[in-house]
Amino acid sequence: MKHSLSITLLAAAAMTVATGCHKEKMHENPFLAEYTTEYGIPPFDQITYDDYLPALKAGIEQQNEEIKTITENDSTPTFDNTILALEHSGAILDRVLPVFYALEESNSSDEMVEIGEQFHQLYQAHADELMMNDALFGRVKHLYDNRDSLGLAPDQRLLVEKTYKDFVRNGALLSDADKEKLKAVNAELTDLYNAFNKNLLKATNAFAVVIDNKEDLAGLPAGTVAVAAEEAASRGMEGKWVFTLHAPSRLPVLQFAQNRDLRRRIYEGYTTQATEGENNNLPVINKILKARSQKAALLGFKDFGSYMTDNVMAGTTQAAEDLLMQIWKPAVAKVKEEVAEMQAIVDAEGGDFKIQPYDYYYYAEKVRQKKYDFDESQVSAYFPVDSVRLGIFGMAERLYGVKFTEMKDAPKYYDEVNVYDVTDAATGEHVAVFMTDYFTRPSKRQGAWMSEFKGSWTNEDGTSSRPVIFNVGNFTRPTAEMPSLLTIDEVETMFHEFGHGLHGMLTRARYKSQAGTNVDRDFVELPSQIHEHWAMEPEVLRTYAHHYKTGEVIPDELIAKLQAAATHNQGFATAELAGAALLDLQFGKLNPEGDIDVLAFEKKVADDLGMPAELTFRYRSPYFKHIFGSDGYASGYYTYLWAEVLDTDGFELFKEKGIFDPETAKSFKENILEMGGSADPMDLYVRFRGHKPGVEALIRNRGLAD
Repeated sequence: MKHSLSITLLAAAAMTVATGCHKEKMHENPFLAEYTTEYGIPPFDQITYDDYLPALKAGIEQQNEEIKTITENDSTPTFDNTILALEHSGAILDRVLPVFYALEESNSSDEMVEIGEQFHQLYQAHADELMMNDALFGRVKHLYDNRDSLGLAPDQRLLVEKTYKDFVRNGALLSDADKEKLKAVNAELTDLYNAFNKNLLKATNAFAVVIDNKEDLAGLPAGTVAVAAEEAASRGMEGKWVFTLHAPSRLPVLQFAQNRDLRRRIYEGYTTQATEGENNNLPVINKILKARSQKAALLGFKDFGSYMTDNVMAGTTQAAEDLLMQIWKPAVAKVKEEVAEMQAIVDAEGGDFKIQPYDYYYYAEKVRQKKYDFDESQVSAYFPVDSVRLGIFGMAERLYGVKFTEMKDAPKYYDEVNVYDVTDAATGEHVAVFMTDYFTRPSKRQGAWMSEFKGSWTNEDGTSSRPVIFNVGNFTRPTAEMPSLLTIDEVETMFHEFGHGLHGMLTRARYKSQAGTNVDRDFVELPSQIHEHWAMEPEVLRTYAHHYKTGEVIPDELIAKLQAAATHNQGFATAELAGAALLDLQFGKLNPEGDIDVLAFEKKVADDLGMPAELTFRYRSPYFKHIFGSDGYASGYYTYLWAEVLDTDGFELFKEKGIFDPETAKSFKENILEMGGSADPMDLYVRFRGHKPGVEALIRNRGLAD
């Protein structure tokens, strides 16, 4: 799933990076001093496993001293001596945290897992101590109580209010006894999230389907077969084919494999991962649910969902659920139409079975070919990953006036990473560093995401510290015979994560905690999702969709078919997504005293929703990392659809004015991308669009309208 997490001072979200090299004599820990690399890129080649924990401990000590200086200041609290001083504290932590979290997810190892056992607990304990520091909170509260009389600029006032609320949400108003209880719960949750993620990665990598009969591969694209052969060879099984649960392997099997049993095996392997044995996440989920319930109760909320939605645009779980149900009903109605079309094909072919969940992708593809004379494997030939990347860069230059120049000698954490200097096309001014890491590997968790190695802020002298942003994907690896060719969904995923990247790269917010993607959780997906719309626009397609063999530009006839089939299978896609979001919200309402049967709870939610038998949730609970791998999207998976209400409405303005209309692009850049979290998100949206959005544009865009 298209996925974004940002790191902040007060709540570090799980990310990934692991660099392993042998420690040398007289080695100096690179995290302990400001980087001397160009643009402050982490010197990955100098980082060893032995650097992480000492840097974390040194960073905690440094920030504690800085907090002590703030709290022992005899002067009346001011924005500068309290809020701004807090913003600027923890320089070592600002270096080590993003690198460790990033590598932990994108290039993990046994060493990283072992380090993480201590790393996460140490940082969580430090964050708790900081947020429950009475003296520091007292100064923040003074500013909050007097904010009307301090002459604060709007972004400063918002930062004061948010800082105060962050302290309260993290236990600042609790009694000493309850603070200790909350610390214990947070420590438990940290361990549980680590356990969930470790189990999931192991379970994902443990599963494989081995094929030794070439006839069983009928229907599969040549690239998928080649990658499966290379995977088998890497495991010492020459002449065979190995399929895994990673999306570039799993999804083509479900979509194209004529062998129904192969589809079933892959589907069942995916939907039952981490449900049994040593990697069973079901007991872990139970413990998470109970710990979250305790945390919510301590902080004065009726349930964890209420706690999580109190701090975002939605405001309540009910508001989120109400929106989802407006989408769920037309989506389910569309599913019934889609299933009827697929069942007609099964019957016509003499198949003596009813459509099952593992049949959906395959027969949806057959319907598409029949209705639109459209074969996705044909169009993928026009989507080599490097061409798509150039298309994305071209889009950004036309919309926002930025250029991307590869930095071939820049430090990188993995040899397949590409690094780019992002500059203002008109002035040559440095804007950001952007990295891409696109191909699947066992050390990388599933999905796609964006985050940062270095944030952005404006110094007191007016100079700006510019960010280092990265995108991670899990696309099919190139082979000796063929480049990485993307599916339509993968192309849209690249545009999606790049949209998050633009949010991080183009920010001009003054304060680090308001810059880039540091926005309300249900606003963060707007910049990512709106940029998906450009991916399949004919004008954009012609700039990057070039055949990997011939260089031929995608023909107009194929573009027309793409356009005609744009809303194909959207009942399935929408219901699958909305169903998972509704399941997440139901988990957030629980206050379990004992264990629950997680899978039975899933079934009850599905039954209550009237979920069609041919569907299941986009993510089943044991591998629903968004909501159980951290607090990141817990009771917040709805945000993808919440933001889609914004992005579909917003893109209609681009369609009306022109998809590269300079004034519209300038407005989106200035009001959304540059502002980050420095103003109320709905106010920012209205500044850009001129009105608040409704769900109608989403319904139209997905082809769900009557």
